[in-house]
Amino acid sequence: MKSFLFAFLALTACALAQAPPPPDAPDVVDYEKLIPLLPEAPSGWTAEKPEGSTTDVGGFKLTNVHRDYHKGESKDAPLASISILDSISNPDYVIATTAAWSITSESGEGYSKSVTIDGNPGFEAYEKDQKHASLWVMVAKRYFVQIELTNLEPKELQDWIKRVDLKKLNGIK
Repeated sequence: MKSFLFAFLALTACALAQAPPPPDAPDVVDYEKLIPLLPEAPSGWTAEKPEGSTTDVGGFKLTNVHRDYHKGESKDAPLASISILDSISNPDYVIATTAAWSITSESGEGYSKSVTIDGNPGFEAYEKDQKHASLWVMVAKRYFVQIELTNLEPKELQDWIKRVDLKKLNGIK
């Protein structure tokens, strides 16, 4: 699941490199403030050590924290991943990304739809063949919280997002 996150960050870097940051762009928070928001593993699961970084990408700073969770060791064992990205220094990226969340589609292959979680806008998608579900939630117009699940039903996204204290995240500056 980390590959999706790194692909997302690479695409973000490309998008950010196209225009200089605004001179009054707010600074991202240090990743160490966000790591405590990555929950411990639920019962029956194991969690990897949380990771985090604050990076300067073409003049824009990004803070990202990430943690993977596993249930069992088999090849098709359920996996979950939680990431939080502070994108405050690029408001155009935030606007463009969340605007795309208004698209809803459903087919035999899966679905994508906009959602609202505790008053925060979000986007949910599910790919049936890969048994891959993802949920993105925008908090405080700066934090993207992403939940990714493999080999779990998409309804479990709701349980995983509840493990992240979105109210506490909203207050971190």
